[in-house]
Amino acid sequence: MSLDSMQNQLTISEDGVERELKGPERAAVLMLALGEVHGKQIWARLDEIEIRQISAAMAKLGPVTPNMLQNLFSDFVRKLSSRGALMGNVDATERLLAAFLPQDKVATIMEEIRGPAGRNMWEKLSNVQENVLANYLKNEYPQTVAVVLSKIDPDHAAKVLGILPEDLALEVINRMLRMEAVQKEVLEKVELTLRKEFMSNLTNTSRRDSHEMMADIFNNFDRQTEARFLAALEEENRESAERIKNLMFTFDDLMKLDAAGCQTLLRNVEKDRLAIALKGSNDAVRAFFFGNMSGRAAKMLQDDMDALGPVRLRDVDEAQSAMVNTAKDLAARGELMISKSKGEDEIIY
Repeated sequence: MSLDSMQNQLTISEDGVERELKGPERAAVLMLALGEVHGKQIWARLDEIEIRQISAAMAKLGPVTPNMLQNLFSDFVRKLSSRGALMGNVDATERLLAAFLPQDKVATIMEEIRGPAGRNMWEKLSNVQENVLANYLKNEYPQTVAVVLSKIDPDHAAKVLGILPEDLALEVINRMLRMEAVQKEVLEKVELTLRKEFMSNLTNTSRRDSHEMMADIFNNFDRQTEARFLAALEEENRESAERIKNLMFTFDDLMKLDAAGCQTLLRNVEKDRLAIALKGSNDAVRAFFFGNMSGRAAKMLQDDMDALGPVRLRDVDEAQSAMVNTAKDLAARGELMISKSKGEDEIIY
């Protein structure tokens, strides 16, 4: 059975707007509906490219309602509608593949779905943060490091070299200068080692804690929505609500910046947005930011705030959220350091 035989028309409703699913998505819905037992024989007849296409589509599919299944294959509606909706996600895909494929092949396919973007190992490495890659390579032989850096994007290789210990970096540069064509067997061995020892660990450690993910979502709520959901969650699951609150980084947490970090942030925030954000803040937050400005700049900002008059709460929320996101972006680039919650540990975003 090929993908072409699964091209039945199917629409999916998103907020009332219907769209046509693509071929691999239709195939993914069908294979999810068939499940492990009934779908095993079909999976066995697909080639590796088709398996990868369907697996990738399945992992991104999201919810599929019984009505969608009826449009795809009406005979399945009677069998599945009583079970409710299906959910296509990464874990469901992995369980299904494990029923009929060897574990090492499942691991390879799931690594490609979960891991950094890229069609092959070297493209994936070029999308790994340079400090993460450098931390791994610093423990490898210089010749191995030279092979890896010769295969990834030059700009990424330059960043990694700049982070490596200087002696190792110079040795790697010399090895790269003297490097001839790398034998295919050597390259395959290096790639296999990277796949087993580095990329697999990277995939496992990069899966985010669900509370961290939810804290980021709550950070982007306006304050009324945030308060409503937190209050409801506290009634059902107080422990999770507390964990989310502790993980959230709020506008008030910007007071934990040191003087240099605060000044870096101020240089990267538009003055009108800063005025709106501080207009809706408390006296302590205002005093903190004013204290990290010159007297003249603080007076000009206060004048701007006074000239604003009444400000909508929604505008204040947007301005404060934008400042928090700017702080996170600066921290991710290493230009400032911020900390979360009430702990002493500094967190680098």
